[in-house]
Amino acid sequence: MILSLAQNQYSPNIAREINLKRPLIFFDLETTGLNITQDRIVEISMIKLNPDGTVIEKTRRVNPERPIPAEATAVHHITDDDVKNEPTFRQIARSLEQFIAGCDFAGFNSNRFDVPMLSEEFFRAGISVNFRKAHFIDVQTIFHKKEQRTLSAAYRFYCDKDLEGAHSAAADTRATVEILKAQLDRYADLPNDIEELSRYSTQNRNVDLMGRLVYNDKGEIVINFGKYKGRVAEEVLSTDTGFYSWICQADFSQDTKNAFTNVMLSAKEKKKGNAKR
Repeated sequence: MILSLAQNQYSPNIAREINLKRPLIFFDLETTGLNITQDRIVEISMIKLNPDGTVIEKTRRVNPERPIPAEATAVHHITDDDVKNEPTFRQIARSLEQFIAGCDFAGFNSNRFDVPMLSEEFFRAGISVNFRKAHFIDVQTIFHKKEQRTLSAAYRFYCDKDLEGAHSAAADTRATVEILKAQLDRYADLPNDIEELSRYSTQNRNVDLMGRLVYNDKGEIVINFGKYKGRVAEEVLSTDTGFYSWICQADFSQDTKNAFTNVMLSAKEKKKGNAKR
């Protein structure tokens, strides 16, 4: 990845002003489109805030191994020529995995798109990255709960600046760092704690990264889409065996399919245990 020091972009103590127990990575992706399973990453930008106060910024363009649609280029201004000599995600996956190991994550609309997209790319590269132990802060969710705006409007509102270069991964990531710091300064009731911020900026208690399965108020895993929305997943999979087969064959992320598989296996184990009694 291309390395550029980001300290001059922020307050010298930015990494100390956010209460960190372990590294926090702000990141943004530019892609060929918005389909988690079908589209690919063309640019990754990450800013890593370390508890010791150091800041590392990395931005890398990625060859998606497919044409970039014109409508995507119109948004992020990255063309096929821009990435034709860049490495594929598979080629950078191992070093990227090492860079993000043991980190929490933050972004703008990252819980719904960037995190699941990154996870899916790792699956395609044959690398299993466990995101389950990480905390996720979605700055957009905090903003929407407080003010209801877009990223550019959020940057203007919180930082009193115009967002130049919007829809480039680096510009959006830098803006997100500044917005979170401004949110912490503005809202006295907003906790300066990664775990609490993660909880605050999460709409649902997701089982999978896409939120196709969520926990209800009783701690049960329920389906969060389609005709079975709100139904306990184990009950559905026990009575409609074809539903699980459809999940495995449909256009869901590998992370979602794995989550349904875990529920199915759990249901079978419980069924065996009941049969032995």
